[in-house]
Amino acid sequence: MSNSPIEQLKAAIKSADAIIIGAGAGLSTSAGFTYSGERFKAHFADFEEKFGFHDMYSGGFYPYTEAEEMWAFWSRNIYVNRYMDAPKPVYDNLLKLVDGKDYFVITTNVDHCFQKAGFDKERLLYTQGDYGLLQCSVPCHNATYDNEELIRRMIAEQKDMRVPTELIPRCPHCGSPMTQNLRCDDTFVQDEGWYSAARRYNDFIASRAKGNVLFLELGVGYNTPGIIKYPFWRMTLDNPDAVYAIVNMGQAVVPKELATRAICIDDDIGAVLEQLMAD
Repeated sequence: MSNSPIEQLKAAIKSADAIIIGAGAGLSTSAGFTYSGERFKAHFADFEEKFGFHDMYSGGFYPYTEAEEMWAFWSRNIYVNRYMDAPKPVYDNLLKLVDGKDYFVITTNVDHCFQKAGFDKERLLYTQGDYGLLQCSVPCHNATYDNEELIRRMIAEQKDMRVPTELIPRCPHCGSPMTQNLRCDDTFVQDEGWYSAARRYNDFIASRAKGNVLFLELGVGYNTPGIIKYPFWRMTLDNPDAVYAIVNMGQAVVPKELATRAICIDDDIGAVLEQLMAD
């Protein structure tokens, strides 16, 4: 490959018969969905003062002793990371780049930014859950429930870092507490929507095992590399006409076996997308 990595990626997107996007936390971070710093303090300064954690991620694992406090935190966390718009148009710009192309997205993100930006929901697989869904904590059955109305009520009615007791969700089948539909342990519910999306993704992959395919990895780290990163490497190796591209600040690396068919860009994803869109 010649030219700059940006020019290489621009050409790869243009010439690809199919684009498979793998998105991790770095993509949403670039869009402004940061879990610490000023954004955390703007929404959780009271929780920081009372409980002593300094970012939203830690707040999600705090051992709250009362459900009213736990749901006060989680309702805010879900609201700001699922129902508020991303501060920067990174997802919108990504859609502009692949709109009209034959694409599919697999992501470990749970913030729903792809659908809010207008990506086709039939071409999305959220492997790790969705902030917008609740499930039974047991779980006694494999179903999920939309939480938007409940979350908005919790936001409106919470006082002193507590939601009203009557808003605490209970499973409609067994009466156990409801919880977030996030893959944290073996209680994660994969409902019919999840399985349908997984089948569509697997069918897409299988039908495009050959040809000019671009595997575009954006902001994927090493917390769960077996979901996106390692499969992308393997599928690129298996297809001699495929190209693997990674955009990741500080982690743009590739196996030596892929060096001649890889594009590595160590930079902010949002900045790279803007360069790709420039004439």
